[in-house]
Amino acid sequence: MTAADVSDVLGAIIQDVVEPAAPTIDTTGAFPREGVTALGEAGLLGLTSSIDVGGMGLGLREASQVVRTLAAACGSTAMVVSMHYCAVAAIEQFGPEDIRRAIASGAHLSTLAFSETGSRSQFWAPLGTAALSPTEVRLDASKSWVTSAGEADSYVWTSRPASGADGATLWLVPADAAGLQIGEGFDGLGLRGNASSPVSGTDVRLPLSARLGEDGAGLDIALGVVLPVFQILNASCSVGLMDAAVTAVIGHVTAARFAHLDQSLAEQPVIRQHVASLKDDADSAATLVDDAVSALTDGRPDAPLRMLQSKAVAAEAATRVLDQAMRVGGGAAFRKETGIERRFRDARAAAVMAPTTDALQDFIGRALCGLPLFG
Repeated sequence: MTAADVSDVLGAIIQDVVEPAAPTIDTTGAFPREGVTALGEAGLLGLTSSIDVGGMGLGLREASQVVRTLAAACGSTAMVVSMHYCAVAAIEQFGPEDIRRAIASGAHLSTLAFSETGSRSQFWAPLGTAALSPTEVRLDASKSWVTSAGEADSYVWTSRPASGADGATLWLVPADAAGLQIGEGFDGLGLRGNASSPVSGTDVRLPLSARLGEDGAGLDIALGVVLPVFQILNASCSVGLMDAAVTAVIGHVTAARFAHLDQSLAEQPVIRQHVASLKDDADSAATLVDDAVSALTDGRPDAPLRMLQSKAVAAEAATRVLDQAMRVGGGAAFRKETGIERRFRDARAAAVMAPTTDALQDFIGRALCGLPLFG
């Protein structure tokens, strides 16, 4: 399937399934199961899976476009798919063939379980443990805010190394593993349908083959394989939310009128300046994200910097754009049917999703000054 084919298939799913369900998902906090199932049946959960296992064999650019398009319709669905693609990045390189084939066929949804209660958003410092016996591993951890918790079929899970104190180790944990417990569901501001909940693991016993990569190599995999995908796709979510906001605002100001002036809102200079500012911010962020994808794809020297910038810039831009969209939309923007206030809430999450914007700005400053990211 070509990128053009993906766009056509995705557009039909969004029109028929994702977009109609988005307001209800936001209101009830229900997981977007129907949309995820439709994406799986269309092969889009296997977008980045290798052709060798039945996947589409497409890359980060296509994944970014899928997530951006989904986010414009439903932020919760976009985040579920984003975290799935992040998990797939690790599974494709280090996971078993049967799971890779299940993902490629659309029958398996995965996600990340990195951040922990004790180290919070600093996912690079896992506190969960892995104890080895000759035939199995025993995992214990308290994971915080795992997307698709209780809905995914597996979790890409971090622990401390089984041997040695430094670094991390990755594991592929089946969702039905004994000892897993899903915490209370999320009921709060934004992205209400992505089933983000704490997940604890107590004496979770798995075969040694559940390990992804070598013991102690998990941090290198998380930073080198998973983080670039997460950064780009999280940024793409922000861009998609801005796309929707700009479209909604333009629709509002061109249709709403001052009856006493016999003019639309768009005929007011101040309104047009606000609309231009929205579009400028949104397009600037989108351009940087696209350039970050190009840098990573082409192996440019500035790829690490662009990758770090992508999420930080897009998250801050989305916050500004959605805040301004609420102002330009006036009272209409506060009504749920316009969809602006839903995107306003959804856009807030990116700034606090690990690595947070504050952490990214520190990393960016360190990179620019020639300092190590950690230490």
